[in-house]
Amino acid sequence: MSTYILWDVDGTLLRNGREAANLYHEAVELSAGRALEQLLPHMHGKTDGQILAETLAAHGLDAGLHETARHHLDELSRLRHERGLHREICPGIPEALDAFAARGYVNALLTGNSERRARFKIDGSGLPVDAFDWQHSYFGDITPLRSELTIRAQEELLDHRTVIIGDTPGDDIAAQAAGIPFIGVATGVYSVDDLRETGAALLIEDFDSGLDAVLEFLAR
Repeated sequence: MSTYILWDVDGTLLRNGREAANLYHEAVELSAGRALEQLLPHMHGKTDGQILAETLAAHGLDAGLHETARHHLDELSRLRHERGLHREICPGIPEALDAFAARGYVNALLTGNSERRARFKIDGSGLPVDAFDWQHSYFGDITPLRSELTIRAQEELLDHRTVIIGDTPGDDIAAQAAGIPFIGVATGVYSVDDLRETGAALLIEDFDSGLDAVLEFLAR
């Protein structure tokens, strides 16, 4: 039995992007072929698939544009990556990845991003892409609900121990749907006090101050 640590990306491994909302809006504009009013939904904790679907619906656009919008979103992320617009690593993350790997735990991803977008972000941040098991990672570019990702992860990793690390109540809701323990980290838009309202098994401010607590939790 292995232990899989399923990391969220935005707000957990990496700081949230300041202009992330613009990418979704631009992807939908490119898909529609015209300028649109900014009608983006609340995004934190949602998958790319859900955000794009809700944005298309808010503008009364055909849901069939979803695949085209996903393609544009990936391409816009590639262009940002190539222009050197990279994300900042959250505190203590390199040390946490190394500490988990040293204990035989598997670092993998459970993110609302597509695999391509996750790779661009992680590579651009300076984290080693090969620190993660991409074969046992889960991506939300098509999936409308994060809970569908967690349920699939639970089914595919049934013979292993799994833990989800994330920064939003949405991560917790999805973890609970699959019966996977959730560790909350307050490096996104939600504070530790905000995350106390979740069912988190453990809450930390960040991995600079909280790594020992997480290692102790995992050892139990």
